[in-house]
Amino acid sequence: MNTGFNRNAGHGNRGYAGAASSRQDRPRSGGGSSTIRFGQSNRFGGSGGGSGRPQFGGGNSRFGGGARRGAPKSFSDISRFVNKAAPDTAPAEKFVPTHRFVDFGFDARITNNLTAKGYINPTPIQDRSIPFVMEGKDVVGIANTGTGKTAAFLLPLINKAITDKNMRAIIMVPTRELAQQIAVELADFSRGLGIYSAVCVGGASIVPQMRDLRRRPQFVIGTPGRLKDLLDRRALVLSDFRIAVLDEADRMLDMGFIHDMKTILALLPSPRITLFFSATLSPDIEKLIGQFLREPVRVSVKTRDTSSSIDQDIVRVPAGKSKLDVLHDLLTQPDFEKVLIFGRTKHGVEKLSQVLNDRGFKSDSIHGNKTQVRRQRALDLFKRGHVQVLAATDVAARGLDIADVSHVINYDLPSSHDDYVHRIGRTGRAGKKGKALTFIE
Repeated sequence: MNTGFNRNAGHGNRGYAGAASSRQDRPRSGGGSSTIRFGQSNRFGGSGGGSGRPQFGGGNSRFGGGARRGAPKSFSDISRFVNKAAPDTAPAEKFVPTHRFVDFGFDARITNNLTAKGYINPTPIQDRSIPFVMEGKDVVGIANTGTGKTAAFLLPLINKAITDKNMRAIIMVPTRELAQQIAVELADFSRGLGIYSAVCVGGASIVPQMRDLRRRPQFVIGTPGRLKDLLDRRALVLSDFRIAVLDEADRMLDMGFIHDMKTILALLPSPRITLFFSATLSPDIEKLIGQFLREPVRVSVKTRDTSSSIDQDIVRVPAGKSKLDVLHDLLTQPDFEKVLIFGRTKHGVEKLSQVLNDRGFKSDSIHGNKTQVRRQRALDLFKRGHVQVLAATDVAARGLDIADVSHVINYDLPSSHDDYVHRIGRTGRAGKKGKALTFIE
């Protein structure tokens, strides 16, 4: 990865020391060296030892009266942010699939596309849910983030599209980025099959999307708000859609899409196949399931809230030092190579990215005030390693598959534990180790 920094400095196994003050090719904060310690048991609200250095640790700490306004009330126990990743020597429970992809009865061309991508054995959610989707059952699939939920519904639906030329499916997702990512996976899985899709999201011109819909694509992938706009313009007609997928449905509820979701589902013909896939299942989603699904098969392969491959800790901001300077000191450490930073507001995220650029870091941002083109460009630059830091609101917390994120930093606290789980799930993916840090002021 080329970030403009030399990454060859060594560091110890239990922390990092002095890299910011000893290196000439890194930006300086003027705050001296940064020493990061694990395993501190200080109570929240102190000065962190008065050293003026960022400190990690505090698994026994609790939020007290000093918690800032807007902090999530459910996070009274800071230990929820602290968890050591399982050591490499720890025996891992190996999943043995019941099927291979060739056993599902897919069209041979789908299997060939999977083989070309190196996919031989399905993940647990794919292994257990694909047979039910192939049978035409309604399915509620619950699995940890990064475990292949998208392929679990795309592959059997692509196969249906081959056997039934009139098949049309609508896929609702919470964010533009997830819609684009699903479209890319769909294109890869259906290469050479003559299957078309339309991506219908806000932040982009509606005119090309209306033109795409006139081609009657088999798959329409979109965010509920834009899909509702297209329905109102009569550019989207749902009478011949017999399959509906809600991916990350709980996040769509969190973002205020509940009425649009209900409107779209109510306009779909019956009988139909309805699929819900998510990492969490809220009471509101249970109500939707009861209202719109027919005797769904429930498939849950969720093992734990967060991956055992993610090393989680807190970062205390000492008295007399700004949170920005503490972040600066962290980003100068040699292993902070590809860092995803989450903030609470669009304005705050944009400002943070600009300040980091001013300080010499290669940074970009992604949030709701950016057009889809600019958001996609920032995401692509981050994926390809052209920027070291991507500052983001929670639009980047769900479903996005970004390889080799070294660190996720919660610069602002998430609004719920579920959001925390999804944020840190952007690191430690595909069996690799990752680190998640949460700032505590």
